[in-house]
Amino acid sequence: MNNKVILPPSLLKEDETNSELILSLYEDMLLGRYFEDMCAQMYYRGKMFGFVHLYNGQEAVSTGVIKSLEKDDYVCSTYRDHVHALSKGVPANEIMAELFGKETGCSRGRGGSMHIFSAPHNFLGGFAFIGEGIPIAIGAAFQSVYKKQVLNDQRPMHVTACFFGDGTSNNGQFFECLNMAVLWKLPVIFVVENNQWAIGMAHHRSTALPEIHKKAKAFGLPGLEVDGMDVLAVRQASLSAINRARSGQGPTLIEALTYRFRGHSLADPDELRSVNEKEAWLARDPIKRLKNYILYNSLSSEKQIDALHVLIKEKIDQAVEFAVSSPEPHVKDLKKYLFVD
Repeated sequence: MNNKVILPPSLLKEDETNSELILSLYEDMLLGRYFEDMCAQMYYRGKMFGFVHLYNGQEAVSTGVIKSLEKDDYVCSTYRDHVHALSKGVPANEIMAELFGKETGCSRGRGGSMHIFSAPHNFLGGFAFIGEGIPIAIGAAFQSVYKKQVLNDQRPMHVTACFFGDGTSNNGQFFECLNMAVLWKLPVIFVVENNQWAIGMAHHRSTALPEIHKKAKAFGLPGLEVDGMDVLAVRQASLSAINRARSGQGPTLIEALTYRFRGHSLADPDELRSVNEKEAWLARDPIKRLKNYILYNSLSSEKQIDALHVLIKEKIDQAVEFAVSSPEPHVKDLKKYLFVD
Protein backbone atom coordinates (compact mmCIF):
# COMPACT_ATOMS: atom_id res chain seq x y z
CA MET A 1 0.00 0.00 0.00
CA ASN A 2 1.00 3.60 -0.59
CA ASN A 3 2.25 5.03 2.70
CA LYS A 4 0.81 8.42 1.72
CA VAL A 5 -2.74 7.17 2.03
CA ILE A 6 -4.88 9.53 4.10
CA LEU A 7 -6.11 7.63 7.12
CA PRO A 8 -9.36 8.51 8.87
CA PRO A 9 -9.33 9.76 12.46
CA SER A 10 -9.12 7.04 15.08
CA LEU A 11 -12.19 5.26 16.31
CA LEU A 12 -12.73 4.71 19.95
CA LYS A 13 -9.80 2.60 21.13
CA GLU A 14 -11.73 -0.67 21.27
CA ASP A 15 -12.85 -0.26 17.64
CA GLU A 16 -9.53 0.66 16.04
CA THR A 17 -8.47 -2.88 15.14
CA ASN A 18 -11.86 -4.59 15.21
CA SER A 19 -11.73 -6.13 11.75
CA GLU A 20 -15.23 -7.62 12.02
CA LEU A 21 -16.72 -4.21 12.82
CA ILE A 22 -14.78 -2.34 10.14
CA LEU A 23 -15.68 -4.92 7.49
CA SER A 24 -19.35 -4.74 8.49
CA LEU A 25 -19.25 -0.96 7.93
CA TYR A 26 -17.60 -1.49 4.56
CA GLU A 27 -20.21 -4.08 3.60
CA ASP A 28 -23.07 -1.76 4.53
CA MET A 29 -21.67 1.11 2.46
CA LEU A 30 -21.04 -1.22 -0.46
CA LEU A 31 -24.61 -2.52 -0.27
CA GLY A 32 -25.91 1.04 -0.45
CA ARG A 33 -23.70 1.95 -3.41
CA TYR A 34 -24.54 -1.14 -5.48
CA PHE A 35 -28.24 -0.84 -4.65
CA GLU A 36 -28.33 2.73 -5.91
CA ASP A 37 -26.34 1.88 -9.05
CA MET A 38 -28.89 -0.82 -9.82
CA CYS A 39 -31.73 1.64 -9.22
CA ALA A 40 -30.24 3.90 -11.89
CA GLN A 41 -30.17 0.97 -14.35
CA MET A 42 -33.74 -0.02 -13.58
CA TYR A 43 -35.00 3.56 -13.80
CA TYR A 44 -33.52 4.12 -17.23
CA ARG A 45 -34.98 0.78 -18.36
CA GLY A 46 -38.43 1.98 -17.37
CA LYS A 47 -38.85 -0.33 -14.36
CA MET A 48 -39.20 2.57 -11.89
CA PHE A 49 -41.32 5.66 -12.25
CA GLY A 50 -41.61 9.11 -10.72
CA PHE A 51 -38.73 10.83 -9.00
CA VAL A 52 -35.82 8.72 -7.76
CA HIS A 53 -33.14 10.44 -5.67
CA LEU A 54 -29.94 8.44 -5.26
CA TYR A 55 -27.48 8.49 -2.36
CA ASN A 56 -24.17 7.74 -4.11
CA GLY A 57 -21.29 9.42 -2.28
CA GLN A 58 -23.08 9.89 1.05
CA GLU A 59 -22.86 6.28 2.29
CA ALA A 60 -20.47 7.09 5.13
CA VAL A 61 -23.15 9.20 6.81
CA SER A 62 -25.86 6.55 6.71
CA THR A 63 -23.54 3.75 7.83
CA GLY A 64 -21.67 5.82 10.40
CA VAL A 65 -24.85 6.98 12.15
CA ILE A 66 -27.34 4.14 11.76
CA LYS A 67 -24.93 1.28 12.43
CA SER A 68 -24.09 3.01 15.71
CA LEU A 69 -27.73 2.76 16.84
CA GLU A 70 -29.40 -0.13 18.63
CA LYS A 71 -31.96 -2.30 16.85
CA ASP A 72 -34.96 -0.67 18.59
CA ASP A 73 -33.84 2.90 17.96
CA TYR A 74 -35.68 5.00 15.38
CA VAL A 75 -34.68 6.58 12.09
CA CYS A 76 -36.44 9.35 10.16
CA SER A 77 -35.25 9.91 6.62
CA THR A 78 -35.77 12.24 3.65
CA TYR A 79 -36.74 11.61 0.02
CA ARG A 80 -33.18 10.21 -0.44
CA ASP A 81 -34.09 7.26 1.75
CA HIS A 82 -33.16 3.91 0.15
CA VAL A 83 -29.74 3.60 1.77
CA HIS A 84 -30.94 4.80 5.18
CA ALA A 85 -33.48 1.96 5.09
CA LEU A 86 -30.84 -0.57 4.09
CA SER A 87 -28.57 0.52 6.94
CA LYS A 88 -31.51 0.16 9.36
CA GLY A 89 -31.96 -3.45 8.28
CA VAL A 90 -34.90 -3.23 5.89
CA PRO A 91 -34.29 -6.09 3.39
CA ALA A 92 -33.06 -5.10 -0.06
CA ASN A 93 -35.79 -7.31 -1.59
CA GLU A 94 -38.55 -5.29 0.08
CA ILE A 95 -37.05 -1.92 -0.85
CA MET A 96 -36.48 -2.91 -4.48
CA ALA A 97 -40.01 -4.30 -4.73
CA GLU A 98 -41.32 -1.01 -3.33
CA LEU A 99 -39.43 0.89 -6.01
CA PHE A 100 -41.03 -1.37 -8.62
CA GLY A 101 -44.46 -0.63 -7.13
CA LYS A 102 -45.07 -4.23 -6.12
CA GLU A 103 -47.31 -5.65 -3.40
CA THR A 104 -44.28 -7.21 -1.68
CA GLY A 105 -42.66 -3.81 -1.17
CA CYS A 106 -42.11 -2.50 2.35
CA SER A 107 -44.94 0.00 1.77
CA ARG A 108 -46.98 -2.48 -0.30
CA GLY A 109 -46.02 -0.67 -3.49
CA ARG A 110 -47.99 2.44 -2.47
CA GLY A 111 -45.09 4.65 -1.39
CA GLY A 112 -42.39 4.32 -3.99
CA SER A 113 -38.94 5.81 -3.82
CA MET A 114 -39.67 8.76 -1.53
CA HIS A 115 -41.84 6.95 1.03
CA ILE A 116 -39.87 3.93 2.22
CA PHE A 117 -41.32 2.81 5.58
CA SER A 118 -40.92 -0.21 7.82
CA ALA A 119 -42.58 -0.46 11.22
CA PRO A 120 -40.75 -3.70 12.16
CA HIS A 121 -37.41 -1.91 11.75
CA ASN A 122 -38.51 1.37 13.41
CA PHE A 123 -37.82 3.11 10.11
CA LEU A 124 -40.31 5.94 10.25
CA GLY A 125 -40.31 6.81 6.61
CA GLY A 126 -38.95 8.83 3.79
CA PHE A 127 -40.71 12.15 3.17
CA ALA A 128 -41.28 13.88 -0.16
CA PHE A 129 -41.08 17.43 1.19
CA ILE A 130 -38.06 18.78 3.00
CA GLY A 131 -38.37 19.13 6.75
CA GLU A 132 -41.39 16.82 7.06
CA GLY A 133 -39.48 14.16 8.94
CA ILE A 134 -38.13 16.43 11.68
CA PRO A 135 -41.43 16.82 13.62
CA ILE A 136 -41.99 13.06 13.24
CA ALA A 137 -38.58 12.45 14.79
CA ILE A 138 -39.47 14.79 17.65
CA GLY A 139 -42.62 12.74 18.27
CA ALA A 140 -40.68 9.49 18.30
CA ALA A 141 -38.13 10.93 20.73
CA PHE A 142 -40.89 12.35 22.95
CA GLN A 143 -42.58 8.96 23.33
CA SER A 144 -39.23 7.52 24.44
CA VAL A 145 -39.10 10.07 27.25
CA TYR A 146 -42.79 9.55 28.06
CA LYS A 147 -42.31 5.80 28.43
CA LYS A 148 -39.40 6.38 30.76
CA GLN A 149 -40.80 9.18 32.93
CA VAL A 150 -44.54 8.45 32.93
CA LEU A 151 -44.86 4.73 32.25
CA ASN A 152 -41.75 3.85 34.30
CA ASP A 153 -40.18 1.81 31.53
CA GLN A 154 -36.95 0.41 32.99
CA ARG A 155 -35.27 -0.18 29.64
CA PRO A 156 -32.73 2.30 28.23
CA MET A 157 -34.34 5.12 26.26
CA HIS A 158 -34.64 4.63 22.52
CA VAL A 159 -32.77 7.19 20.45
CA THR A 160 -34.08 8.74 17.24
CA ALA A 161 -31.75 9.72 14.38
CA CYS A 162 -33.24 12.37 12.12
CA PHE A 163 -31.66 12.97 8.70
CA PHE A 164 -32.15 16.02 6.49
CA GLY A 165 -30.21 18.11 3.99
CA ASP A 166 -28.55 21.51 4.06
CA GLY A 167 -31.54 23.12 2.34
CA THR A 168 -33.83 22.04 5.16
CA SER A 169 -31.76 23.94 7.72
CA ASN A 170 -33.30 27.18 6.43
CA ASN A 171 -36.86 25.97 7.09
CA GLY A 172 -39.04 26.66 10.09
CA GLN A 173 -39.40 23.06 11.24
CA PHE A 174 -35.66 22.87 11.79
CA PHE A 175 -35.57 25.77 14.26
CA GLU A 176 -38.84 24.94 15.98
CA CYS A 177 -37.88 21.31 16.56
CA LEU A 178 -34.37 22.09 17.81
CA ASN A 179 -35.97 24.40 20.34
CA MET A 180 -38.49 21.80 21.57
CA ALA A 181 -35.88 19.03 21.64
CA VAL A 182 -33.69 21.05 24.00
CA LEU A 183 -36.63 22.14 26.18
CA TRP A 184 -37.70 18.52 26.68
CA LYS A 185 -34.18 17.00 26.59
CA LEU A 186 -35.30 14.60 23.89
CA PRO A 187 -33.08 11.65 22.88
CA VAL A 188 -32.72 12.74 19.26
CA ILE A 189 -29.76 13.28 16.94
CA PHE A 190 -30.23 15.82 14.16
CA VAL A 191 -28.02 14.77 11.24
CA VAL A 192 -27.54 17.40 8.54
CA GLU A 193 -26.25 15.74 5.39
CA ASN A 194 -24.67 18.84 3.90
CA ASN A 195 -24.01 17.69 0.34
CA GLN A 196 -23.39 21.32 -0.68
CA TRP A 197 -26.41 21.61 -2.99
CA ALA A 198 -30.16 22.04 -2.37
CA ILE A 199 -31.41 20.75 -5.74
CA GLY A 200 -29.67 23.38 -7.92
CA MET A 201 -28.86 25.96 -5.25
CA ALA A 202 -25.32 26.00 -3.88
CA HIS A 203 -25.39 25.94 -0.09
CA HIS A 204 -23.20 29.00 0.41
CA ARG A 205 -25.61 31.07 -1.70
CA SER A 206 -28.74 30.10 0.23
CA THR A 207 -27.90 30.79 3.87
CA ALA A 208 -26.39 33.69 5.79
CA LEU A 209 -24.44 31.27 8.03
CA PRO A 210 -23.11 28.36 5.91
CA GLU A 211 -21.75 26.50 8.98
CA ILE A 212 -25.00 24.81 9.98
CA HIS A 213 -23.62 23.19 13.14
CA LYS A 214 -23.11 26.66 14.63
CA LYS A 215 -26.88 27.24 14.57
CA ALA A 216 -27.17 24.80 17.45
CA LYS A 217 -25.66 27.37 19.81
CA ALA A 218 -28.81 29.51 19.67
CA PHE A 219 -30.78 26.69 21.30
CA GLY A 220 -28.14 25.41 23.71
CA LEU A 221 -27.34 22.01 22.23
CA PRO A 222 -23.96 20.73 21.01
CA GLY A 223 -23.25 21.32 17.33
CA LEU A 224 -20.58 19.20 15.67
CA GLU A 225 -19.04 19.32 12.22
CA VAL A 226 -17.70 16.02 10.87
CA ASP A 227 -16.13 14.77 7.65
CA GLY A 228 -19.10 13.03 6.03
CA MET A 229 -16.84 11.20 3.59
CA ASP A 230 -15.18 9.35 6.47
CA VAL A 231 -17.35 6.64 8.02
CA LEU A 232 -15.06 6.24 11.02
CA ALA A 233 -15.23 9.93 11.89
CA VAL A 234 -19.02 9.88 11.50
CA ARG A 235 -19.26 6.81 13.72
CA GLN A 236 -17.16 8.38 16.45
CA ALA A 237 -19.31 11.54 16.50
CA SER A 238 -22.50 9.44 16.40
CA LEU A 239 -21.53 7.21 19.31
CA SER A 240 -20.86 10.26 21.45
CA ALA A 241 -24.20 11.84 20.51
CA ILE A 242 -26.11 8.58 21.03
CA ASN A 243 -24.62 8.02 24.47
CA ARG A 244 -25.51 11.58 25.40
CA ALA A 245 -29.10 11.18 24.19
CA ARG A 246 -29.64 7.78 25.81
CA SER A 247 -28.39 9.00 29.16
CA GLY A 248 -31.01 11.77 29.22
CA GLN A 249 -28.74 14.71 28.39
CA GLY A 250 -30.68 15.71 25.28
CA PRO A 251 -30.12 16.24 21.57
CA THR A 252 -27.05 16.86 19.41
CA LEU A 253 -26.75 18.45 15.97
CA ILE A 254 -24.23 16.79 13.65
CA GLU A 255 -23.34 18.45 10.36
CA ALA A 256 -21.77 15.88 8.03
CA LEU A 257 -19.94 17.49 5.12
CA THR A 258 -20.58 15.19 2.18
CA TYR A 259 -21.41 15.18 -1.53
CA ARG A 260 -23.81 13.40 -3.87
CA PHE A 261 -22.03 11.94 -6.88
CA ARG A 262 -25.14 12.06 -9.10
CA GLY A 263 -27.61 14.81 -9.88
CA HIS A 264 -30.41 15.78 -7.53
CA SER A 265 -32.58 13.03 -9.01
CA LEU A 266 -32.29 10.70 -11.98
CA ALA A 267 -34.26 13.28 -13.97
CA ASP A 268 -31.58 15.91 -13.28
CA PRO A 269 -28.96 16.35 -16.07
CA ASP A 270 -26.56 17.69 -13.38
CA GLU A 271 -25.28 20.60 -15.46
CA LEU A 272 -25.00 23.19 -12.67
CA ARG A 273 -22.04 21.76 -10.76
CA SER A 274 -18.55 22.25 -12.16
CA VAL A 275 -16.49 19.31 -13.35
CA ASN A 276 -13.62 20.34 -11.07
CA GLU A 277 -15.88 20.38 -8.03
CA LYS A 278 -17.26 16.92 -8.77
CA GLU A 279 -13.83 15.45 -9.44
CA ALA A 280 -12.47 16.86 -6.17
CA TRP A 281 -15.23 15.14 -4.18
CA LEU A 282 -15.05 11.92 -6.20
CA ALA A 283 -11.40 11.65 -5.17
CA ARG A 284 -12.62 11.39 -1.56
CA ASP A 285 -15.03 8.51 -2.22
CA PRO A 286 -15.90 7.16 1.27
CA ILE A 287 -15.90 3.53 0.14
CA LYS A 288 -12.45 3.77 -1.40
CA ARG A 289 -11.17 5.56 1.70
CA LEU A 290 -12.37 2.78 3.99
CA LYS A 291 -10.94 0.13 1.68
CA ASN A 292 -7.55 1.87 1.88
CA TYR A 293 -7.86 1.93 5.67
CA ILE A 294 -8.66 -1.79 5.78
CA LEU A 295 -5.75 -2.78 3.57
CA TYR A 296 -3.27 -0.36 5.18
CA ASN A 297 -4.06 -1.78 8.63
CA SER A 298 -4.14 -5.40 7.39
CA LEU A 299 -7.73 -5.88 8.59
CA SER A 300 -8.54 -7.94 5.50
CA SER A 301 -7.01 -8.94 2.18
CA GLU A 302 -7.73 -7.67 -1.32
CA LYS A 303 -9.04 -11.14 -2.19
CA GLN A 304 -11.52 -11.13 0.70
CA ILE A 305 -12.74 -7.66 -0.24
CA ASP A 306 -13.22 -8.71 -3.88
CA ALA A 307 -15.26 -11.69 -2.69
CA LEU A 308 -17.43 -9.34 -0.64
CA HIS A 309 -18.07 -7.22 -3.75
CA VAL A 310 -19.26 -10.31 -5.61
CA LEU A 311 -21.50 -11.32 -2.72
CA ILE A 312 -23.16 -7.90 -2.54
CA LYS A 313 -23.72 -7.77 -6.30
CA GLU A 314 -25.43 -11.17 -6.13
CA LYS A 315 -27.64 -9.88 -3.32
CA ILE A 316 -28.70 -6.90 -5.44
CA ASP A 317 -29.39 -9.13 -8.45
CA GLN A 318 -31.59 -11.31 -6.23
CA ALA A 319 -33.47 -8.21 -5.08
CA VAL A 320 -34.22 -7.30 -8.70
CA GLU A 321 -35.37 -10.84 -9.45
CA PHE A 322 -37.63 -10.73 -6.39
CA ALA A 323 -39.11 -7.39 -7.47
CA VAL A 324 -39.68 -8.49 -11.07
CA SER A 325 -41.41 -11.71 -10.01
CA SER A 326 -43.57 -10.09 -7.32
CA PRO A 327 -47.28 -9.39 -7.94
CA GLU A 328 -48.73 -5.98 -8.70
CA PRO A 329 -51.19 -4.50 -6.20
CA HIS A 330 -54.82 -5.37 -7.06
CA VAL A 331 -57.10 -2.62 -8.34
CA LYS A 332 -59.70 -3.69 -5.79
CA ASP A 333 -57.22 -2.69 -3.06
CA LEU A 334 -56.81 0.85 -4.42
CA LYS A 335 -58.13 2.44 -1.21
CA LYS A 336 -56.58 -0.09 1.15
CA TYR A 337 -54.16 1.26 3.78
CA LEU A 338 -55.62 4.77 3.60
CA PHE A 339 -57.16 4.30 7.02
CA VAL A 340 -56.57 1.96 9.94
CA ASP A 341 -58.65 -1.22 9.65
